[in-house]
Amino acid sequence: MSDKLKNFVVRTLSGAVLLAVVLAASMSFETYWMLLLTIAAVGMWEFYMIAEAVECFPRKILGMAAGITLFATALLVAVRIEGIAFVATSAIASFALFLVLLFAIFAVELFTASEYPLRNVASTMLGILYVAVPMSLMIFIPLLLSGCGWSPWYFLFYLFIVWGNDVFAYLVGITLGRHRLCERISPKKSWEGFFGGIVGALAVGAIAAYCLGDSYVLWLGLAAVVAITSVVGDLVESMFKREAGIKDSGSILPGHGGVLDRFDALIYSAPFALVYLIIAESLKLL
Repeated sequence: MSDKLKNFVVRTLSGAVLLAVVLAASMSFETYWMLLLTIAAVGMWEFYMIAEAVECFPRKILGMAAGITLFATALLVAVRIEGIAFVATSAIASFALFLVLLFAIFAVELFTASEYPLRNVASTMLGILYVAVPMSLMIFIPLLLSGCGWSPWYFLFYLFIVWGNDVFAYLVGITLGRHRLCERISPKKSWEGFFGGIVGALAVGAIAAYCLGDSYVLWLGLAAVVAITSVVGDLVESMFKREAGIKDSGSILPGHGGVLDRFDALIYSAPFALVYLIIAESLKLL
């Protein structure tokens, strides 16, 4: 078996396993947030490895602890359980711990011999901002879309929009791509692929609206926001990897690289999608 064929087989099998895991995780809110937490934790670790490759020394344990605590705060706000006071108090306590951990990142540099404390603090903070914050916000997106509690289809259709954008961008790019989108960062991406990806995302958004009986305006708007920001997310991760001189963010997903390689678009699109949904709710589109 040639190396190219072997890589294709490994990538296909790994992708099938990943899809099965995501589908299984979306069946309940409990497994959904555990999936997001896993992406957040592994993604932060991969980012910190990238940072170390460019001679930054993030405080990985503190950064990940702060990121996970922020995620726990968002989760406590999102869950619906008996005892509202308990939930509110727990969320406040969790957020207070997050703030303590956040500022401990600054303080710990006082007791190290590092020559570049600013670089270390900045890279630690960036791991929280780049990965933990979007994954914390991602908890709320299906809940806002549903409006009546957890339903796996809202998350899955959101994910399918991200993947539809990626697939259509690739197919159009390799067949019609002539004009480079951002050659300095990603030489293979083209404007033709970019617009092809938007068309694919809009198609998935229309299918979602039809299947769920929701507003076409809402889902097409969401698809447009997700498609554009997904491309930016992919380019941002490529920018970080190019500076570090690495091909993949990790090796946890055979044939696909790391968690950031597979979920970079999902991660980056989450804050923009949430803001869009908040605006849509204020305009009575939800």
